[in-house]
Amino acid sequence: MRIVGGELKGRTLFSFEGEAIRPTPDKVREAFFNIIQNRIYGARFIDLFAGTGAMGIEALSRGAKSVTLNDKDRTSQALIKKNLQKLKIEDMVKLSAVDGVSLIASGKEKYDIIYIDPPYKAGLNEIAVQSALNSLAENGLIVLESEIEFSGQIKGLTVKDERKYGRVRLTFFEKGEE
Repeated sequence: MRIVGGELKGRTLFSFEGEAIRPTPDKVREAFFNIIQNRIYGARFIDLFAGTGAMGIEALSRGAKSVTLNDKDRTSQALIKKNLQKLKIEDMVKLSAVDGVSLIASGKEKYDIIYIDPPYKAGLNEIAVQSALNSLAENGLIVLESEIEFSGQIKGLTVKDERKYGRVRLTFFEKGEE
């Protein structure tokens, strides 16, 4: 796994052993950042289920003003720290190790881009997106990564775009009603 753009482009990251946890593939990360390229510079970015930390590290590499990486899994926390240390950017990223839905539902901080990639089998897609509305900055963007098409409606949010890359789907939400 590598950083695909920005100041850290080409740098490699540590990843998980085996297939129990699936990081977002490089090609999906690259496509995501190409789509949001005009929004990332200066943005406040959070990855709720950060895994390896690759999405947030990529956001930082491409000019995000602040990056928060959250994952309550101890193995993920250790791997994120290892990646931040390897790249010597530990002091540039805020780490959090709590339940992602609770964190974003609190609304304590506002984010311009909220990336939600819960474990696919956890059934958290709708509740996580709904909760993220509390922490979404004006003109912000919520992005859900999942294996299934988002078919629900969430009061206060509009689906602006959906892209499919193999098994991975990215659904983009903004404030507003359909």
